[in-house]
Amino acid sequence: MADDFPYAELWWRGVGKLAVIALIGAAAGAIFGYSALGALAAVLIFVLLQLRQLIRLRAWLHAPKRHFLPDAGGIWGEVFDLLIDLQRKNRKRKKKLALMLAEFQASTAALPDGAVVLADRGEISWFNTAARQLLGLRAPQDLGIRIPNLIRHPSFTEFFEAGDFELETEAPSPINRNRMLSLRIIPYGNEQKLLIVRDISERRQLEAARRDFVANASHELRTPLTVLRGYLDLMEMDTQGAGPLAGWRTPVLEMRNQALRMEALINDMLKLARLEADRAHMRDELLQAPTLVARAVEEAKAVSKGQHRFEQMVEPDLLLLGGEIEFYSIIINLLTNAVRYTPAGGAIRVSWERAGDSARFAVADTGIGVAPEDIPRLTERFYRVDVGRSRASGGTGLGLSIVKHALEAFDAQLEIESEVGVGSTFICRFPPHRVQDAASAALAAAERGADPD
Repeated sequence: MADDFPYAELWWRGVGKLAVIALIGAAAGAIFGYSALGALAAVLIFVLLQLRQLIRLRAWLHAPKRHFLPDAGGIWGEVFDLLIDLQRKNRKRKKKLALMLAEFQASTAALPDGAVVLADRGEISWFNTAARQLLGLRAPQDLGIRIPNLIRHPSFTEFFEAGDFELETEAPSPINRNRMLSLRIIPYGNEQKLLIVRDISERRQLEAARRDFVANASHELRTPLTVLRGYLDLMEMDTQGAGPLAGWRTPVLEMRNQALRMEALINDMLKLARLEADRAHMRDELLQAPTLVARAVEEAKAVSKGQHRFEQMVEPDLLLLGGEIEFYSIIINLLTNAVRYTPAGGAIRVSWERAGDSARFAVADTGIGVAPEDIPRLTERFYRVDVGRSRASGGTGLGLSIVKHALEAFDAQLEIESEVGVGSTFICRFPPHRVQDAASAALAAAERGADPD
């Protein structure tokens, strides 16, 4: 699109005006016999007047409140008018932006969550009242200070320096260590960030209370259940013969099976409560993962009772850093889950292998499969796709919940691929910092043994 500004017209107007002034000066100078000198003097006066207008413009641009633009004709008059008009528009825009900013700050100040505006390197630019209460920020003392210097907790420092803000992190409040905060950073604009701070102390207390209730209730249930099982075992032996209790054989056997199922449920509830409570305190050990996988496969074969075909692909030198109880809970629950939902004669494939810098444990079966709408809910407590089959096979509905919480302790992820009538594949991906090589681990152990300290 062509520029509509009349450059040529203004140019010729200026040149024409300069020529007229030169002619007038020449005519005046001709009276005294110096026409050339008169033209030069007229042009010089014209240039000095332009310079005067330019100095006035420079002074106004430097301090518009102290100086004013004079009334002028010609091009300078048009320039001054345009500048004054632009100044009015800028004032209106500035007023509108100030009003919008005031509304934004007022609305943000009313939020129950803390909001902190950060510059590109994390310097604090602004924060609301909730951030002041949750983080102990002060204005103007803390403005311009980098936020990691005020929230001095390893989890937040690592989170901020990593620069991956897809997830969030948790840290105690700098002013009250008993108050737990959820911290999330949202990048926006020109290298700016918005830190959202939320108080999750009450939620953590409720979760702790729930865990304690489940653990205490499960412990209290184990004692009467043990007594019941003891009597049921005695009654089962009495019903084996042809005596008067022979007719009670089926009811007693059913009661014993239900007692066993209740015992398995209590054990899983206790295991899940323990995983939730100790997730942040898991002891990192160098695990012989191939040995643990082989042991879990043998246990799954015992559950299968020879009804399924097992295939294994295990890298013998691929080790893992973490807790043995947590890792074994992952693999045994996935294997027994595959046994329960795979019809007799089906295949169960187990793999433990490298996937780039990460490690991958997978259990694939040729079972009944899962519908796509059910997959997101599989790790919920007591959620079952096939309730009848799960109960008949002794399932408690907590296996995949245990897997999920154990994987969180490893910073690992669970992926589920399934098709109804074809089978399912459960994939556990362990991050690089959890993966160890047998050779490098042995070398490190040898170096530690040779260290004089």
